[in-house]
Amino acid sequence: MAEEISVDVAVIGAGPGGYVAALRAEQLGLKAAVIEKEFVGGTCLNIGCIPSKALLDATHLLSRIRGADAFGIKVGEVEVDFTRLQAHKSRVVSILTRGVAGLFRKKGIELVEGMGRFVEPGVLHVDLTAGGTQTVRANSVIIATGSLPIAPPGIEFDGERVITSREALDLEEIPTRFIVVGAGYIGLELGSVYARLGSRVVVLEMMDMALPEMDAELGEAAADLLGRQGLDIRLGSKVTSIDLEEGEAVVRYEQGDEERMLSADRVLVSVGRRPFLDGLGLEAVGLEPGPRGFLNVDDGMRTAVDNIYAVGDVVATPMLAHVAMDEGVVAAERIAGQASVMDYHAIPSVAYTHPELASVGLKEEEARERGLNIRVGKFPFRGNGRARAMNDVEGWVKIIADAETDALIGAHCIGPDAGHLIHEVVVAMGYRGYAEDLALTVHAHPTLSEAFKEAALAVDGRALHI
Repeated sequence: MAEEISVDVAVIGAGPGGYVAALRAEQLGLKAAVIEKEFVGGTCLNIGCIPSKALLDATHLLSRIRGADAFGIKVGEVEVDFTRLQAHKSRVVSILTRGVAGLFRKKGIELVEGMGRFVEPGVLHVDLTAGGTQTVRANSVIIATGSLPIAPPGIEFDGERVITSREALDLEEIPTRFIVVGAGYIGLELGSVYARLGSRVVVLEMMDMALPEMDAELGEAAADLLGRQGLDIRLGSKVTSIDLEEGEAVVRYEQGDEERMLSADRVLVSVGRRPFLDGLGLEAVGLEPGPRGFLNVDDGMRTAVDNIYAVGDVVATPMLAHVAMDEGVVAAERIAGQASVMDYHAIPSVAYTHPELASVGLKEEEARERGLNIRVGKFPFRGNGRARAMNDVEGWVKIIADAETDALIGAHCIGPDAGHLIHEVVVAMGYRGYAEDLALTVHAHPTLSEAFKEAALAVDGRALHI
């Protein structure tokens, strides 16, 4: 390997934001190199989005098989081969990460495996994973180093009993008792996985609602439905300490005025993530993170240093893989001289429990707090023919529109395939559309998407099947 390479664009980090930025840069005729210290594909492909969905889909299939009697289908005792289930997850991850590496080779993008750091603007030194160092010179640099899990004060991960989502995805046996600290996306998804596999799952959430980042009504519905599935969700529960005692984790927490204690085989702490900028040598280029640790960027993802850009979890935008991908595209296009701007108007978010939860735009309470005059249309899946045929009727669709203009402000859904269905509103909002646009669109029958048409009709009090 050459001791020094020169490229048009160097990308630090091969996660969704970084690898997509490199692919787009290559499309635009720029020579690109990607520096990655651990995982091609980043957290998302290796220890986040993809492996968690493999486990979620597998265990959802398990729950569907166990419920087959409702359809008149008799099934004997169902057994789980956890080793093979984990092997399935690992196979999915391997296929996708090899696919990204293959794209790099096909497109002529150089992958530099190691930890990169700035020594001056446009010059990076890489401590190579295989040993030695390499210098990468670039006209522009994109920082896409992602994020790391954080723990509440006084709590430390040991990787065995007190774990992050990374270890929770790779357990070798199903825990009998599984405590989740934090009722956000990750906590509820992994809590659902292990509850379906037979663990006794307790979720401790400091806030008074599950999924505090989502619409309040969604969080309330999620806590109710997941509670009925076996997750013991305890809201208003502040964890004060986790100690290792006699081979188990002992969690102490406050609920109201009471101090309580629980023991478990494993404790997943999932209370948020922080930008990963450690060891990048930002001081060498005069780049300083903001008060919350994020890098400040303009609408083209450029930092305060002209030739340095940042995308994904290192900037103060939604910590979502699809956001990072689009930010990576914008950064590459700006470097290539295009006038691209990142648009955050219609960003979907999804929790892949069952039922799924999905949102776009403003929460209902957020719209009201801003003093907006809104109309809300809501339709339950119980009134949807396809949901009835699937025997999957829990949940609803809620659409929020401006009361004067009918412009779409937001949409929230809990129900089967919500993560797919929400994109009907995402596209409409992307075009600055109206509730009436959805209401007048002919939807195939019978489909789950008809619930969105009905919710749009309900904005004007015209829902037909309720």
